[in-house]
Amino acid sequence: MKVLIACGGTGGHINPGLAIADIIKSRYPDTEFLFAGTPKGMEAKLVPKAGYRLETIKVAGFQRKISLENIGRNAKAAAYLAASGRRARQIIEGFKPDIAIGTGGYAAGPVIRKAARMGIPTAIHEQNAYPGVTNKLLAKEVDHVMLTVKEALDYMDSDKFEYTVTGLPVRSSINTISRPEARKKLGFNGDFTILSFGGSLGAGCINETMTEAIKWHVGKGLKINHIHGYGGMGKDTFPQAMNSSGIPLKSDRLRITEYINDMDVCLAAADLVICRSGASTLAELEAAGRASILIPSPIVAGNHQYHNAMVLGKAGAAIVVEQKDASSERIISEIEKLYNDPDRVTVMSDSAAKLHLADTNERILSVIDKLRAKAKK
Repeated sequence: MKVLIACGGTGGHINPGLAIADIIKSRYPDTEFLFAGTPKGMEAKLVPKAGYRLETIKVAGFQRKISLENIGRNAKAAAYLAASGRRARQIIEGFKPDIAIGTGGYAAGPVIRKAARMGIPTAIHEQNAYPGVTNKLLAKEVDHVMLTVKEALDYMDSDKFEYTVTGLPVRSSINTISRPEARKKLGFNGDFTILSFGGSLGAGCINETMTEAIKWHVGKGLKINHIHGYGGMGKDTFPQAMNSSGIPLKSDRLRITEYINDMDVCLAAADLVICRSGASTLAELEAAGRASILIPSPIVAGNHQYHNAMVLGKAGAAIVVEQKDASSERIISEIEKLYNDPDRVTVMSDSAAKLHLADTNERILSVIDKLRAKAKK
């Protein structure tokens, strides 16, 4: 079987594409894969690093705000769009896929649309509760739509396509170690443990609030262990803030680093997670069954992180605080209430676990098998 996967732009689109390839390969090890993406997006590094071949197509988004710079960008985007159909056909005819799958991003649009119109069985996967523009347009053209959460249907013409709520694949190491084992591995005792991070680049808002939160619980001598990843954005400021307060980056209660390389262990150790609300992060919170305080990024397309967070918020699994309301005082207050109410933390954790779809891989494979059956006709 030959499978074409189109994705690009951000890790939020690329990693699900890579995960789906791995899932297919686990059942059909002889499958040949080709990825299609942009030459300058993260896929240019991530896809070859994962061992898959990448063909590139130049695609760019249109800028809505009017400025001289954006007029130039839009002219370039229009030129790319005009050539994208021909390039998509070249990629498809060169590889001759049996099926094609899109996981979002600009590159998925022309490639999956062309594949569908050429009669190749196609599917897309939407990671967010608020669908991206590309997937909303493709949903009406493909054979099947895979969704992380059913709430995405509120923003799509669901009567015009066949869909399956598959959930989002998570790394296999999540939820394979117990909380006591994880804490022992980190050198922590059994006390209340917080994990906070803003992604590999970090998030200024989370770094600012965690600076004050760590000062607060260390100053009060509370029985709190705290893991914080400040990311590239905080590499100059966060250690300096800790140093000026006389707080070590590593102790028997603190582990403060730029990047968290053992997220599976840290997630297992945590009682409470404070983070953004990208789709992959939330899928891992659900898989691990962890209570959270979510501060959605306000600068993402369609404000989709807010919609993602509210799925957990409405289920009682998370406290959602919009960035405009995320003062240090507010976040510290929420932490203090949860620290003093372990029963509520347990209820939130259980609610997160109930959202997890343990059979995501099988659900995705069932869609793949439908596409394979159609390809053989």
